[in-house]
Amino acid sequence: MEESADTRQRLSERIDQKQQAIRSYIGRERPRRNRLSNISIVGSALAAALTAGPAVGGTGFTEAVRGIFSLDDDSIVWRFLCLAAVIFSVSAALATNFANSRALGEKVSAAESANAQLEGLQLSLNFGNLAVPDALKLYQQAVAPVAFVDEVPLR
Repeated sequence: MEESADTRQRLSERIDQKQQAIRSYIGRERPRRNRLSNISIVGSALAAALTAGPAVGGTGFTEAVRGIFSLDDDSIVWRFLCLAAVIFSVSAALATNFANSRALGEKVSAAESANAQLEGLQLSLNFGNLAVPDALKLYQQAVAPVAFVDEVPLR
């Protein structure tokens, strides 16, 4: 491969384009991953809390809840607790499965890693510490794990 300023510049621009695409991907998917994770954690915790109250407190617990909300019957308390626990449990399961079905956590981590590698590569390339053929090999190694990241269209 020819070692020229033009070749070095083209590779540098290619690295910039890929970094833009990766940053765009991370900007979209990291919040989604965090949101799904939070829904899963909170939903599981609330479902557990709703079932733990009657399990630990027994009829005293249900009587207290009935009194707080001025309900006519204990069965209404039980129905509400069971329904709310089911809703939170299902939402936690769905959030977990949505995240896992798309391997969202692994993809975001791979994109973050590739972005860091490209940043180091760009610095080495710009300061002339790296030959273009070596930089090209490192570029290919860095972007291979993030083939799922689409390119950002040029404007």
